[in-house]
Amino acid sequence: MNLTVARQGRVFVAMCALIVFAAMADHAFAQASPYPNKPVKIIVPFAPGGGSDFIARLLSQRLTEKLGQPVIIDNKPGAGGNVGAELALRAPADGYTLLLAAAGYTVNPAVYKVSFDSIKDMTPIAQLARGPFIVAVNPKLPVTNLKELVEYAKKEPSKLTYASAGNGSITHLVTEFFLDGAGVDIVHAAYKGTSPALTDTISGNTQLVFGTVASTLPFVKSGQLKALAVSTPKRLAALPEVPTVIESGYPSYSVTNWHGLVAPKGLPREIQMKLNKAINESLTASGMESGMASDGLSPAIGTPEEFGALLATEVTRWGALVKKRNIRAE
Repeated sequence: MNLTVARQGRVFVAMCALIVFAAMADHAFAQASPYPNKPVKIIVPFAPGGGSDFIARLLSQRLTEKLGQPVIIDNKPGAGGNVGAELALRAPADGYTLLLAAAGYTVNPAVYKVSFDSIKDMTPIAQLARGPFIVAVNPKLPVTNLKELVEYAKKEPSKLTYASAGNGSITHLVTEFFLDGAGVDIVHAAYKGTSPALTDTISGNTQLVFGTVASTLPFVKSGQLKALAVSTPKRLAALPEVPTVIESGYPSYSVTNWHGLVAPKGLPREIQMKLNKAINESLTASGMESGMASDGLSPAIGTPEEFGALLATEVTRWGALVKKRNIRAE
């Protein structure tokens, strides 16, 4: 009986050793296999259906082909994008968890208490897209350009209110950036999202909004809103008659609505460059430019260093503005 038990014990130990050895072998094989050897996840820190989600899903289709592995979108909304950002930046730096960073990513450190550093805790991979914000007003407002808007605001300071997607949102910041440069104050009405901000500007409850192209252009085309300018140095192809803010007499104002991909800090250089190459190739693939154009964006092709420099510049700019204008999140 004791002999049988002893044999069973030896068999059990041998089986355990084989299981451990197999697991170690699988891990070693995975480590030795070229990246990627399993699905890649892109965390989108916003709900499905928005502009960031659209860009991520448009890219994932092409990136899946380039990498030879499924690229999966994982929506993790909350706290202005901070919930998803923290999840992504705390993941292993192995290239299998990436973050879709939008323009608000560089605003949040100044207006929220975050547990991560937007620059030090990430590895830049590539900028994906760029586009303008549309400066739009209620059509009944008696102005035809930005200069007239500023003059009207100075003469009738209590009659104008601008709408944003919320305190501390990117649309809040880009509007305050213009007002600061123009030397004028307009009352701020913070909404819970872009849709109600646009709705109240259309109805006349508010008079001014700086909106993304995807959300604002349809209302400009229908005549429900009047476009005065676009925020980038280059005019928007869909509104060629609308000048830029710079052309309108404010040479220091240039703001881009951008999207990009970052990874946790410590991502190996070879993986960073492989992803950058695959992304840039995806951005030049058939259908990408026209797909982004539907959201008023264009592909942004460049190096990780160029994207990293953009992030650092934006964090500095918005941090200084938040402090100067005493901006607070909700």
